[in-house]
Amino acid sequence: MKTLLSIFGLLACCLPAAAEAPHRVKIVNAAVVMPSRVVENATILIEDGRIAAVGVDLKDAFEGAEVIDAAGRYAAPGFIDVHCHGGGGHDFSDGTVEAMLGAAEMHAQHGTTLIYPTTASCSNATLFSLFDTYRKAAKRNTRGAAFGGIHIEGGYLSMEMKGGQDPRYIKNPTPEDYNAILAKGGDLIARWTFAPELPGSAALIGELSRRGIQMSMGHTSALYDEAVDAYDAGVNSITHFYSMCSGVTRRNALRYAGVIEAGYLLDGIYVETIGDGIHLPEPLLRLIWKVKGPDRIVGITDAMRGAGMPDGPTILGSLDDGMAAIIEDGVAKLPDRSSFAGSVCTTDRVVRNYVTKAGASLPEAVQVMTLSPARLMHIDDRKGSIAPGKDADIVLFDEGIDISLTMIGGKVVYRK
Repeated sequence: MKTLLSIFGLLACCLPAAAEAPHRVKIVNAAVVMPSRVVENATILIEDGRIAAVGVDLKDAFEGAEVIDAAGRYAAPGFIDVHCHGGGGHDFSDGTVEAMLGAAEMHAQHGTTLIYPTTASCSNATLFSLFDTYRKAAKRNTRGAAFGGIHIEGGYLSMEMKGGQDPRYIKNPTPEDYNAILAKGGDLIARWTFAPELPGSAALIGELSRRGIQMSMGHTSALYDEAVDAYDAGVNSITHFYSMCSGVTRRNALRYAGVIEAGYLLDGIYVETIGDGIHLPEPLLRLIWKVKGPDRIVGITDAMRGAGMPDGPTILGSLDDGMAAIIEDGVAKLPDRSSFAGSVCTTDRVVRNYVTKAGASLPEAVQVMTLSPARLMHIDDRKGSIAPGKDADIVLFDEGIDISLTMIGGKVVYRK
């Protein structure tokens, strides 16, 4: 008897483990926002975190799957924010895992499913601390917007166009400096904003291009020709269009175009737009929309820690080494009111403003917060639209773009 039991035990050990059943979810009764239209009464089938199918005749498929009833609400791709400094009272540069997770969680409640934590001009010590914190936080981030990589904004910026950036840390790019940064965090850096007219920028462009890091011109005094040269070299976006970007200037009585004009005339360049309705008031939003359209506009929040917080004093940058700011009138400002100090915007507000202020249709407004940033970051093979094979990053909202559910990789991280 013992021998038989031993044989059975040996056989059991040698048999392959039973395959785990796939995790299946279906979203029913949804108005699915596609790139060019809205499909009413549709069903989205999700298997193991990816979209399996989308259609109007799928309600009875996936028997036994978890069912989410959209009850006629819109189902759109999750919003992608390529430029965000923080929110919910936290800044990504605070140096704590709790701050990074807190900001990511707050933005997920507003429909953001992928976020690129963004720095401001700071010491390299603060930057290196962010790299360490990012690595730790990414492993624990189960309730917030997923991290897509770090966006460095600064300190290779024009002092003339510093805006709310800390002047203590504004400098020209040198190989010694940026190679040290890349040695510490090159595997994490997805984007880099800098002023292309600065001495040393050409070598920086070459190094970042070699590493496949997306490059954006911002906080820049570049003339039109300098902007075009940077674009031809691979700098294919403009950071927060109109904010701290050179426009028409006069030198020795002659008039010169700047970065803003380059943004309009270069058909292939993407322009970031802070969609809070304040950085870009309605006439500018409409002008940008008329010229660039949804294919080359990337909506961003540029949110700082004050996003989701009440009016009053706040800090731009890290708690330890940031700059004083104040939240009022739906935006963050320097205390002397000389400049904005980042926005307190959220991605749902961006989509809402493109519909109500820019004249976009809902699919077009959704695109600037989904497919266009996905294309900019070369992740549109898996993000940015609701299509079979893509990640199941999905948000549900009503006519007022009020978010009721956020799903990342097929898992609900927020439900109102």
